[in-house]
Amino acid sequence: MDYLVPLALRGGVKRLSFYNEQVVESGVSNSMNTDQDVSEIEESAVLQDENNTLETGADSTASDAPDSEDESVSQVSVDELTQQLVTAQEEAASNWDKVLRIQAEMENIKRRSQKDIENAHKFALDGFVKALLEVKDSLTMGLKTANEEKATIEHIIEGLEMTDKVFLSTMEKFGVKAIRPEGETFNPEFHEAVTMVPVPDKESNSVLEVVQTGFTLNGRLVRPAMVIVVQ
Repeated sequence: MDYLVPLALRGGVKRLSFYNEQVVESGVSNSMNTDQDVSEIEESAVLQDENNTLETGADSTASDAPDSEDESVSQVSVDELTQQLVTAQEEAASNWDKVLRIQAEMENIKRRSQKDIENAHKFALDGFVKALLEVKDSLTMGLKTANEEKATIEHIIEGLEMTDKVFLSTMEKFGVKAIRPEGETFNPEFHEAVTMVPVPDKESNSVLEVVQTGFTLNGRLVRPAMVIVVQ
């Protein structure tokens, strides 16, 4: 039994020694692995710093280029807008002159139109008056003939009839027509009955005699004809 104890102790010592060796080896291995990881981390950090430096430089260069381009584009835009503004101002001034000229012309047209209207009212009967002068001349000649010693009733009647024809012809030139409905059917729109008389051999409601001649102006009644109607 005595020899068994030292053997057990020796076995325990050996197992302890083996365990310690394993621990030492594990610690060394871990230490080596840790150093390797640190080294790899440091290298990765260096590479990352270099990449960041390169990217920063690229970004700086890229950011500087658009700024210069923006300034150039901005300057061009300002010049173009300035030129457009000058052109627009010139066109506006030209158009304003045209407006003023047109306005002045319209005022002149308005004044001329007003003057023409006034003259039309004042001298609307100018042509009619000139035409009536022919009737006046005919009457003057008839009176002169009637005052002559050799004048006869026939001459006076002839002169009066001629004057009447000239007068009616003059009136017709201006749309005035005589209404002489003798023998026609009575028309209350253009005729006015003075009286009605029975006539056996005449058609009833016909115009027997015209007492006073009527007149129309361009188809519109001016004065109805005064007539005697057959009953």
